[in-house]
Amino acid sequence: MKTQRIAQAAAVAAALVLAAPMVLAQNIAIVNGKAVPKSRFDAMMTQIAKQGQQPKTPDLEAKVKEQLVLREIFAQEAEKRGIAASEDYRQQMEFARQSVLIQTLFADFEKKNPSTEAEARAEYDKIKATSGDKEYRARHILVEKEDEAKALIAQLKGGAKFDELAKKASKDPGSAENGGDLDWASPGNYVPEFSAAMTKLEKGQFTQEPVKSQFGFHIIKLEDVRANQSIPPFEEVKDQLIQRNNQMKLAKFRDELKAKAKTDFKFSNQ
Repeated sequence: MKTQRIAQAAAVAAALVLAAPMVLAQNIAIVNGKAVPKSRFDAMMTQIAKQGQQPKTPDLEAKVKEQLVLREIFAQEAEKRGIAASEDYRQQMEFARQSVLIQTLFADFEKKNPSTEAEARAEYDKIKATSGDKEYRARHILVEKEDEAKALIAQLKGGAKFDELAKKASKDPGSAENGGDLDWASPGNYVPEFSAAMTKLEKGQFTQEPVKSQFGFHIIKLEDVRANQSIPPFEEVKDQLIQRNNQMKLAKFRDELKAKAKTDFKFSNQ
């Protein structure tokens, strides 16, 4: 009987020895009898990887483990001092709970509603269409009264140089000193009346009648036309467009949740 009990004890001891490495493998450390689980370490490393802050290295892993053990030490001390029962702690925990929930909600929405390359292409084509496929280099002379503009047009027809008249008579401080030169721009950069008149001109021509806009009366001369160079190729801006579409989808989702909520609170933009 005694021999049998010794054999049983030896078997139990052997089992414990074999099991010990498996138990330790599930924990980073034991702090005052409480385990710091490896799953906590794995979760922290996953968060670091998502943020892309730094590459995974043995040195980084060692630092993370050290921080997790320190956190456990400090948390245990806080528990011992009854801090977890304080009102301040409970309020902070509620804010933290909400923050994690909201962050996870938005991350889940973005994961399930990703913007596609096709959507980015559609947005790119829309921007390109609005900007136009051509750029125009024009000059103009801006005056306050129609009679002034007509008198200047008469001088131009008589052989006066456009840039010299612009320097003398134009009220546009941004271009007058440069002889009315507006540099290269898409038609969409100008007010509609200006764009409509400019795009009808042939290279070297100027408007035969004053063009009225909210700024006054314009005389416009078209210097040159070229393919629009202000819009980069799609591949260069694809990622930015996808990111922007993701942000717009998320903003719409947030607005929809806000609109559906039943609350007596009045938001500032309502």
